[in-house]
Amino acid sequence: MKWTLPNILTVVRLLAAPGLAVMFLYFPRPLADWYALILFVGAAITDWFDGYLARAWKQETKMGAMLDPIADKAMVVIALMILVGYAAEHWTPWLVLPATMILLREVFVSGLREFLGDTAGTLKVTNLAKWKTTAQMVAIATLFSQGIFEHFLVMSSFGMDDQIYTQIIAGEMEDLFGLRWKEAGMIWSGRIGLVLLWIAAALTLITGADYMRKALPHLKENN
Repeated sequence: MKWTLPNILTVVRLLAAPGLAVMFLYFPRPLADWYALILFVGAAITDWFDGYLARAWKQETKMGAMLDPIADKAMVVIALMILVGYAAEHWTPWLVLPATMILLREVFVSGLREFLGDTAGTLKVTNLAKWKTTAQMVAIATLFSQGIFEHFLVMSSFGMDDQIYTQIIAGEMEDLFGLRWKEAGMIWSGRIGLVLLWIAAALTLITGADYMRKALPHLKENN
């Protein structure tokens, strides 16, 4: 493997994937949410940056082409596991289904590539697949931010009488602790994140079906 800067960035992103889980093992929330969000966004930026540098500097390698989608999948899979594990009860059904769809597709396409072997090159990454990855990254980052808003809201309103909290949110009392914007941030980041995740899940199924369509002729030949 050539240790070019694009390849180094890809390897760093791959190693950062389990770091998401480590954040929640060794740090309390909301610190874990903050660290995971920063780590995930940083990894998402390197995903674009390493590909750009590889093309601009003509440093595209087979190892980089292999590791790049693996790093992407590792980040997405581990992040989704964390989000499902820590999701609020009322969010869980809406989160589990798209997460399951995404995980199933990733496993399916990875198995398909492995089965095709040398002919796996026919399953090239399409523009729609790139949009799928972007939607996944933005959705997951937004859902991580929802956890941050939620825990700041809980800390700011800890021990507060329910009636007083309701009056503050309704605008009937002065909001000294920023409860209104924290609650709005919690609600809307959760909603937007879920909508984006469902969009990503839909794109995931569409691109998975497209890969299957492209692989069918080779599967027939293997039979």
